[in-house]
Amino acid sequence: MSLLPTIFSLRDHWVGSVEQTLLWLSQRPLETGLSLEAPFEEPVLIFGVAMLAFFIAPLLLERFRLPGIIGIILFGAAIGPDGLGLFEESEQIELLGEAGLIFLMFVAGLEINFNQFLEYKDRSLVFGSFSFLIPQALGTIVGMYALGLDLLPALLFAAIFSSHTLLAYPVVSRLGLAKNEAMTATIGGTILTDTLALLVLAVVVASMQGDTGLFFWGQFSVLLALFFVGVWLIVPRIGRWFFRIHDEESYFEFLFVMVILFMCAILAELVGVKHIIGAFLAGLALNRLIPESGPLMNRIEFVGNALLIPFFLLWVGTLVDVRAIFAGPETLQIAAALIVMVIATKYAASWVTGQVYDYSSEQVMGMYGLSVGQAAAALAIVLIGFDVGIDGFTQDMINGTVLMILVVSIISPIVVTRAGKQMRLEEEQEEYDPSETPQRILVPVSRESEYREELLDMALTIRDDKSEEPIHTVSVVPPGHEREDASDSMETVTIPAAVGRQTEASVAEAEEMLEGMAEYAAGAEVPIRTHTRVNHNIASGISRSVLENRITTLIIGWDGAQSRRQRVFGHILDRVLTQTGQLTLVSRVREPLNTTDRILLLLPPGIDHNDGFIEALHTIKRVSEQTGSPVHGIAVNGNPEQFERLFEMVEPEAPGTFEAVDDWKELLELLRDEVEDGDLVTLMSARRQDLGWHSELQTLPKSISTLTDGNFVIVYPAHEDRADDRQFLQFT
Repeated sequence: MSLLPTIFSLRDHWVGSVEQTLLWLSQRPLETGLSLEAPFEEPVLIFGVAMLAFFIAPLLLERFRLPGIIGIILFGAAIGPDGLGLFEESEQIELLGEAGLIFLMFVAGLEINFNQFLEYKDRSLVFGSFSFLIPQALGTIVGMYALGLDLLPALLFAAIFSSHTLLAYPVVSRLGLAKNEAMTATIGGTILTDTLALLVLAVVVASMQGDTGLFFWGQFSVLLALFFVGVWLIVPRIGRWFFRIHDEESYFEFLFVMVILFMCAILAELVGVKHIIGAFLAGLALNRLIPESGPLMNRIEFVGNALLIPFFLLWVGTLVDVRAIFAGPETLQIAAALIVMVIATKYAASWVTGQVYDYSSEQVMGMYGLSVGQAAAALAIVLIGFDVGIDGFTQDMINGTVLMILVVSIISPIVVTRAGKQMRLEEEQEEYDPSETPQRILVPVSRESEYREELLDMALTIRDDKSEEPIHTVSVVPPGHEREDASDSMETVTIPAAVGRQTEASVAEAEEMLEGMAEYAAGAEVPIRTHTRVNHNIASGISRSVLENRITTLIIGWDGAQSRRQRVFGHILDRVLTQTGQLTLVSRVREPLNTTDRILLLLPPGIDHNDGFIEALHTIKRVSEQTGSPVHGIAVNGNPEQFERLFEMVEPEAPGTFEAVDDWKELLELLRDEVEDGDLVTLMSARRQDLGWHSELQTLPKSISTLTDGNFVIVYPAHEDRADDRQFLQFT
């Protein structure tokens, strides 16, 4: 019983301590400046809540089989100034949201197939025209006769939904549909619709202020033309110069890209158009210089998908005022008109374009879902119209526009997701891949090689996007010391202790070198499997690695050095070519592949009859697709029309032209005159005893290497029959 007073005393002391602690915690925010009262003003708190939204909202929505980006938008509406009021209309959220929108348009410009975009630019122009003119015409009529607006306010009312924002682009990117022809047309059409819609805004505002004279149009036209031409001509040249002098992968490359992006956005604003136009144009200008499969593109996509683009979606959500539904019949009338018009007219534009170019119903729905999204341009138009005081642009018009944005923000990702999955399924069904052996690439390197990363870039460039196979690297270490002329004898030999220690040290150096290559490839999220072999004969070690790992493609470096006449490259490379039958790229890569302007493809007589010609041509077109560089083929004593037909049959799509020369001497003379900086010279050669082999091919690589200091690749098609070459053909 004597313990009770002690227990009660401890209890009273503990309760008092808790009360004091709670009192201290309640006063602490005032002392530190951190306040949990709504609306949040602390940057750390705002950023933390945003990160929580980016993490939780997509997971919750995906449980209901809805696109995750809808969750971020709805989360923003819930915590925004018209929801719980945790976030107010602050400069921080607007800044990050605008940056996210700029980044979204930039990534869209980067990810589209540039060759396809140029080849089918008419489709982007046609869809962009329909997607603007149909909403603009019908919207003006509805504005005048249904809402009672005058002509100029009615034109501005139609401009609200005649543009479109690529809200659902993250869905397109995730499904791998950015290169689909219909999606490319939609993305490309964005620049036209937004430019025209904002031009309507500028004209209406200037007309209301009486500033639409000849000087206005002349100044605007000249500045806009200078901006487009300047970005298109100057940015690629600056980018090519930078990537050539800065050959190390680092954050400096990312910062350089960001500087180009935001400078183009700023210049667009100075010219008088929206910053998203400059961002999209910057993406197109840098498209060829940033390979889709490289580490730099992976960094750009990571920052965009994980941080900036979600901030844009959150910002859109904070602009939504759900209470506007109860604001009165005027708001509901305007919102209904906007929603019906944007849904109907954007579908009409997609349907008409689909009829013109014979797109499937899934492609039409994909175009519709991607183009029905509204956000930035719509808000800019209605807010500027309200600020200027244009008749009819009242608070009800703003509320109606916000409700429209909320509705289409939900519709757009759902439509794109459903149509995109079906498009993806159809693409997979159309692909014909009878080969049981997946693409497996091997890159042999030595400790003395100075261009290991360039060879790895080549492997990343030709690697299939859908492949889950790692890239294999191997380094063959001769025991004790270099013995390149050793025989292929497999007799058991006794290695002295000193030689063994030297070999172990060499193996350790090789493993460290290969680990460095693995870290480099990790930046592109591509797995690397390293192999280190000890063999007296380097060629034999490489060949056995090819056999043991079931390699299908071999990429091996060459320094262009003079070899003895009976050899093409030197005894190691020649032996590898003799001992292997896989597709082999002998590469002298000195400059970044992303700076390639053109691929010069040299074709010996009869090479098109080689067993592996189609696969080799597919690989070359893959390089063209990734670098955005056209192919110019030169056939020696061949039929350029025949090569052009074969070129068009092989996937992927890439621009190509062909010409013929009479003999090898004329070929060398042509190369001497035509090869320029930025050309990737590619010789389609053949192994001895294979179709397409000529004795001139023995000395031709060295002759060509003296004509160019740039990148030079000799492609040896596989001489063993593959399961079926049709896997590389396009069926239409």
